[in-house]
Amino acid sequence: MTRAVVAVVGGGYGGSAVAKALDDATDVVLIEPKDAFVHAAGALRALVRPDWAGNMFFPYDRLLRRGRVVRERAASVDAGGVTLTSGARVDADYVVLASGSGYPYPAKTDTDVTSEALERLRATHDELDRAEGVLLLGAGPVGLELAGEIKAVWPDKRVTVVDPAEELMPGFLPELREELHRQLAEMGVELRLGTRLSQEPPVEPGRTKTFTVGTTADGGEVTADIWFRCHGVRVTGDYLTGELAAARTPRGVRVTETLNVPGHDHVYALGDLADLAEAKLAGNAMKHAEVVARNILARVRGERPTAVHRPAPVPSVLLPLGPKGGIGQMGTPEGATLLPAETVSEYKGTDLLTGRFAELFGTV
Repeated sequence: MTRAVVAVVGGGYGGSAVAKALDDATDVVLIEPKDAFVHAAGALRALVRPDWAGNMFFPYDRLLRRGRVVRERAASVDAGGVTLTSGARVDADYVVLASGSGYPYPAKTDTDVTSEALERLRATHDELDRAEGVLLLGAGPVGLELAGEIKAVWPDKRVTVVDPAEELMPGFLPELREELHRQLAEMGVELRLGTRLSQEPPVEPGRTKTFTVGTTADGGEVTADIWFRCHGVRVTGDYLTGELAAARTPRGVRVTETLNVPGHDHVYALGDLADLAEAKLAGNAMKHAEVVARNILARVRGERPTAVHRPAPVPSVLLPLGPKGGIGQMGTPEGATLLPAETVSEYKGTDLLTGRFAELFGTV
């Protein structure tokens, strides 16, 4: 009996999980240009602790038992399959769009080669090590987490976080914001909210060179020796062609509650690429992967797919501030509840969930 072919475009959190889940029952072709899965949640710790950085990379060679990984980029994707940059074609019965999003370095690596990524992280670590003052642009989870990681290794460095938003983590519980303010103040992190820089620093991010820039709202100044951009998610679907191109939005690709691209019951989009009213988080991508895998397996068996994904009414986050600090929020039937630093450290802060991915990629 001929097995269904599933082309998965992108081997990030959602793409790798759905490929693994479908491996036994279908012929999976995972299309991914990187030579290893990059656990982006570990990137900020890798920056401050280059001896730990190898823990965030997982080779794809043990992910699939039957399927195959094609190390190429998708040049174009239509409802019938994927054309690769080499010109080769992967015709598929099902297509899963899981190409994720881009984000400024160092929160996400900017190369497809593990050895190059490790070398870049070591070089940036050395630059950061020489700096006395650090400027972080963006007070979202990335900026705050990076501030915590820096302070955990270099408690005496001056860390300033600038953001035009008037408050931290809008949409979350006031108690979460209060606790973040308390912990950051205790660490000595300076928050400059409700303002922005009057001009970009006169040096590229991640390079050590003392500079002073003005801030717009208060007419003040910030002096630092190095800076990093901690905002700017970029979701692209420019490889989509034909009828699929019409599903593109500024936030990704429109999907139904079964995570199908509308009008295409054999094409799915998940993870950061899916245009959903929720944060673009690795945990959400993994949930999407479960829904997509269940629906494809149902179709393969000749059954009606019934798995759906509905964004949670209460936003959730695990926000470590170094290995021991941080705060979290999760939804319960009674509403939002806070997770203390000890719980955040247990679930994420200590090893940043690397154990979970070691199991997924067969490295344990």
